[in-house]
Amino acid sequence: MLKIKWEQTKKQNKAWGYLMDDETTDLLFGGGAGGGKSLFGCAWLIIMCGKYPGTRWLLGRSKLKNLKETTLQTFFDLCQEWGMKSDVDFKYDSNAGTITWTNSSVILLKDLFLYPSDPNFDSLGSLEITGAFVDEVNQITFKAWNIVRSRIRYKLDKFNLLPKLLGTCNPSKGWVYMEFYKPWRENKTDKSNKFVQALVTDNPFISKYYIENLKRIKDKATKERLLLGNWEYDDDPSCLFEYDVIVDLFTTKAEASDKKYITGDVSRKGRDKTVIQYWEGLQCKEITVLDYETKKDLEKTKKWIADYAEKMGVRRHHIILDEDGVGGGVVDMLGCVGFINNSSPLQPYEAKFTGNKLNYANLKTQCYFKLAQLAEQGKIGIDCGDTDIISLLTEELEQVKQKDVDKDGKVLLIGKEMIKENIGRSPDFADALMMRMYFELETKPEPSVSFI
Repeated sequence: MLKIKWEQTKKQNKAWGYLMDDETTDLLFGGGAGGGKSLFGCAWLIIMCGKYPGTRWLLGRSKLKNLKETTLQTFFDLCQEWGMKSDVDFKYDSNAGTITWTNSSVILLKDLFLYPSDPNFDSLGSLEITGAFVDEVNQITFKAWNIVRSRIRYKLDKFNLLPKLLGTCNPSKGWVYMEFYKPWRENKTDKSNKFVQALVTDNPFISKYYIENLKRIKDKATKERLLLGNWEYDDDPSCLFEYDVIVDLFTTKAEASDKKYITGDVSRKGRDKTVIQYWEGLQCKEITVLDYETKKDLEKTKKWIADYAEKMGVRRHHIILDEDGVGGGVVDMLGCVGFINNSSPLQPYEAKFTGNKLNYANLKTQCYFKLAQLAEQGKIGIDCGDTDIISLLTEELEQVKQKDVDKDGKVLLIGKEMIKENIGRSPDFADALMMRMYFELETKPEPSVSFI
């Protein structure tokens, strides 16, 4: 290969140090538009291919079509800038999705989208690679990221290399936020996981017109993300909860009420939590996560909730628990209200006469929309001094999204499994919050008094 002269930005140089060290395995580079993200990843692959003959590297993105139209073009532009020629220094096979160098190193172009027909990414099969660069990594699932990492083992011992997985993206919510940005922001970064924030203002080689165009963006959320690198904004139109509305939940005080409720998302095994919330009216006063010894035993869970309800003065028919799965057993033992996510939505009393039924696909969707409505109106408050719970609940509510928002038909939310893929856990706190809305749905006529 030709000798390369690459003038890096300061942020690229910092990220390069992590790629070359002996402790970093997972690196996220980016966090704003115009920071030189894709070029950085392509440069790393080119240099590593040249330095280590016969190695095998992955260049991936959510969809192969987008990869070829965007990232791959950056790759070819960089090769041309560095004096490397197709069919001389490397050969690109568009059908096979490979770039083969004269020293037998190979770059494999991979589609990393989570297809329903291949939930375990069996398409990657027994793939063995030396390292990987995933562009716009926020568009793939955490499972895909982990599976790619598990494939990094090819010729590492021969060249005394550490497995390295590089991802780039603009600010977004989901697993990337949780795995990289949040630990970096809180100064809790793991030795093996690193994040380097690179904004357009960190790139002295960017066109002045690029910056001006970013400044002219009208949409606040998009401008905050792309120009200022603000990870706390999400401009996805399918989101039910705006970030600012979620933040306000923890300072809003709902109207005082003497009506008391308990809501709970019950689990027994695995990483899912049993979350119990105590309410006075629409003010969530306490959030409790049951310890493992209690949650793994349904009888203990039932006793804990029964004792808690007696202590707080909550009658059984003001307790609602998730009845799907193991929660059904606790519901039966307690004699409380059971919440079935996929049951039919509750129709207003008038629908019996007018025929105008609500078009929600199920009860869960209906309750989440009601929660979003009341939160937007400032009618719901949450008392919580635990910053970890606040963070988890915020992240979960941001993942509540309408499915196929542009299509006609019944209104439906994305499934819990998709949320698990995005944030790496079940939305237990948000689901317990959502169940409180069951008691707010209008299903009975207002009582009236007739005078004779």
